[in-house]
Amino acid sequence: MFVRYYSEVKNQAIEVTGAEGVSKRVLIGEADGAPNFIMRQFTVQPGGNTPYHTHNWEHEVYVLSGNGQARHKDGASNISSGSVVFVPPNEEHGFVNTGEQPLVFLCTIPK
Repeated sequence: MFVRYYSEVKNQAIEVTGAEGVSKRVLIGEADGAPNFIMRQFTVQPGGNTPYHTHNWEHEVYVLSGNGQARHKDGASNISSGSVVFVPPNEEHGFVNTGEQPLVFLCTIPK
């Protein structure tokens, strides 16, 4: 077992096509010996967004702060502090900050 504060983990800018103003911290991952899941914290700056994309694994998302939208095949759903989002495998999705403060959320995926 280990305990650490999130700010001890390097914050990395996401530099992929379609991402604007996004950074992430891998809070718990393979380097920590996690055998099944990876927990990440994303920060999306005001006006920023993650790319609209798909992949063959699920996401579980918990919004810590800010306001935004979870984009999906049927449009978009508003999200804010306390919102939870389940993204099934192979579903197109993305997150947009629609507020004036950073949108911060935890995202857990299988390893």
